[in-house]
Amino acid sequence: MHRNIGTTDKIIRVLVGLAILVLGIALKSWWGVIGVLPVLTAFVGICPAYLPLGISTCRSRVKAN
Repeated sequence: MHRNIGTTDKIIRVLVGLAILVLGIALKSWWGVIGVLPVLTAFVGICPAYLPLGISTCRSRVKAN
């Protein structure tokens, strides 16, 4: 599988994921565990939801001849 998450997308996913985790802890709710998902996809670099849609936020790399 090729990575389909770019740098900006990764930063946003980590920030949103951590915010959800902190909110879950603050509210003492197990729903905060959902914040692990965007953090995990950011570190792995692959978003399964992007695959069937053909979306990629990575910059394309041009090979030198």
